[in-house]
Amino acid sequence: MEKVMLENIPWEVEEERFLRKLHLKEEGEDAQRVKELLREAKKIGRPRGMYGVAYISEKEEDEVTIEGITFHSKVLRTNLESVYRVFPFVATSGRELEEWSSQFDDMLEAFWAAEIKEEALRQAMSHLLEDLKERFNLGKVAAMNPGSLPDWPMEEQKKLFLLLGDVKKEVGVELTESCLMVPVKSVSGIWFPTKIDFENCQLCPRENCPGRRAPYDENLVREYQVKA
Repeated sequence: MEKVMLENIPWEVEEERFLRKLHLKEEGEDAQRVKELLREAKKIGRPRGMYGVAYISEKEEDEVTIEGITFHSKVLRTNLESVYRVFPFVATSGRELEEWSSQFDDMLEAFWAAEIKEEALRQAMSHLLEDLKERFNLGKVAAMNPGSLPDWPMEEQKKLFLLLGDVKKEVGVELTESCLMVPVKSVSGIWFPTKIDFENCQLCPRENCPGRRAPYDENLVREYQVKA
C-alpha cells in the first residue's frame, strides 16, 4: 500500500485567540504563564501524520474488506457504497509534546498543556488532509473513526493500525491494550471521497460533547438503520 508521511508539520498558535478560548485576560498572571507554555511547546513540538492509499476488495451487508482486512460497520459500509479507494490515516501532536506535558502536576497547567497539544493535533490533521486533497485532486472528503460510534467499536482500531503497518515506527503512535492511542492527542480513521457532508457526530446523541462538529440527526440515524 502506498503511504505518505508528513513530519515536523508547521504549527502556530495565535496567542490572543488561544487566550480567549481559555477565557483568560491577556494582562493576567495566568495568561503570562500560558504564553510561556506556548513558547516552550513551539520549540519542541513536532506534530506529524500519515495516510495510506487503499482499495476495497469486498463489500457485504455490514462489512467492508480493505486490502484484505475486514472492518465491521454498517455505517462505514453504507458510506463506501460507491467508493473503491479510501485513505486510512493517523495524525498526532507528537511524542515530544506528550513527554513535555507529563511534567505538570498542577491541574491547571496540565489542562493548558492539553489544550496546546489539541491545537497541534488540529493543525496536523488540517495539513494532512490538505496534502491528501492536493496530491490526489480530491473534492469533498469525509472521515469515520473507530470508537466514535457504537456501530464501529474501538476494537476495530487494531485492524486500522494493521492496515497502515508500523504506525509507531512511522509517526510514533501506538495502541494500548484497550485500543487507546499514545500520544493521547492522536486521531485515526478512514477518509473517503463523498458528495454529501458526513460527520460521525450526526449519528451520536451525546449531549454537551466538546468535540461535536455537527448536530445530532435523527432522520440520518433512521436512514442508516443503526442504534444511536
